[in-house]
Amino acid sequence: MGNVAVIGIQWGDEGKGKVIDFLSSYADVIVRFQGGPNAGHTIVIGGRKIILHLIPSGILNEGKQCVIGNGVVFDPEVFEKEVKELDSLGFPCGKERILVSGLAHLILPYHRKLDSLRESKGRRIGTTGRGIGPAYEDKAARMGIRVIDLMDRKVFKERLKENLKIKNFLLKRYYREEGFKMRDILRSYDRYREFLRGYVGDASSFLLNCVEQKKAILFEGAQGALLDIDHGTYPFVTSSNTLAGNIACGSGLPANAVDYVEGVMKAYTTRVGEGPFPTELKGEEGELMRQRGGEFGSTTGRPRRCGWFDAVMARKAVRLNGVRGISLMKLDVLDVFEKIRICYAYRLGRKVLKEPPLSTTDLARCEPVYLEMDGWRTSTLGLKRYQDLPQKAKEYVRKLEELLETRIDIISTGPERDDTILLTNPFAVTL
Repeated sequence: MGNVAVIGIQWGDEGKGKVIDFLSSYADVIVRFQGGPNAGHTIVIGGRKIILHLIPSGILNEGKQCVIGNGVVFDPEVFEKEVKELDSLGFPCGKERILVSGLAHLILPYHRKLDSLRESKGRRIGTTGRGIGPAYEDKAARMGIRVIDLMDRKVFKERLKENLKIKNFLLKRYYREEGFKMRDILRSYDRYREFLRGYVGDASSFLLNCVEQKKAILFEGAQGALLDIDHGTYPFVTSSNTLAGNIACGSGLPANAVDYVEGVMKAYTTRVGEGPFPTELKGEEGELMRQRGGEFGSTTGRPRRCGWFDAVMARKAVRLNGVRGISLMKLDVLDVFEKIRICYAYRLGRKVLKEPPLSTTDLARCEPVYLEMDGWRTSTLGLKRYQDLPQKAKEYVRKLEELLETRIDIISTGPERDDTILLTNPFAVTL
């Protein structure tokens, strides 16, 4: 088998956790390569909902090796909490199962505080407040502290001292807030250091060896393509590159390590936080989608904005990521709608656009151009065979394939792991 990447092709929250969990049974190793604990990957097994923020979703499959790559910003507090919670639920997280790259950068308490202060006192972006952006800022400014630095107390103390001079100055002089005491952070992170012993190592070398040994690797994207720091709806984006092209940098593998990109999207569109959203529904239809889809952030609990499927943005994400197949999630949410709309173009003034404009300001001014289809008005919940779908639902699936010029591999018909129609196995295609 080859290596498969699972990438969200909307504004995040597409259902990547379920797809990763489902495909993990075919993989040997599952890798996170960007983002941090701002991810909220939800998996439902036997009616039990499990939300993972940092540890790869493959941990729920017995015997799978999970890797947190160098491109992730790593919060040891979140990691320790997740390990203990998963252990208590019967999903062992021993040191033989999880490898944390020593080159991953740390999230520290001042990152979280700065993140929250900026959101509350400055221009709202809609961040999770988990310290992701400030941690990536320090990495780019070459001020960051890495996991490997934490493992050497002397090095960690020196670098923390340098950072606190700047962070406390900013907190006290600009935000008029209290700063952090070095001894308090050292005390907490001394404990995390001991907890992390045995988990930390050279993830790049491990993964390069896996490639040489022909092991099947599954790359787990976080957030979504439309939140990419370069190609998303800037500045209303996340702080990392979310595209498949970042896998090499974020995991320490060559660019040709990915054989197949599986895009994940909902049968409609959602967005959390601020930013343009051309197909957003603000009335009863949008609220019906939100309630039926349980559209509340798994990380923040915030209600998600909901709207009709936007093929213009999704088509851009398909092309950016080199998507070869698609997982279509939450088809069952649309079961009750008499008419279903798909946005296939935008109207901007007198122009009709088949691609999104470069300017986020212009995107906010775009009006969606819709095609309308009849709904199927019957339950698809829990269906496991394509032939059992209502005819109108099949027509909707085929229309999405036509608009995106990409086949649909997987259809999700409910929250449970087994509420899934498998049309094409991405791992089988890589053979």
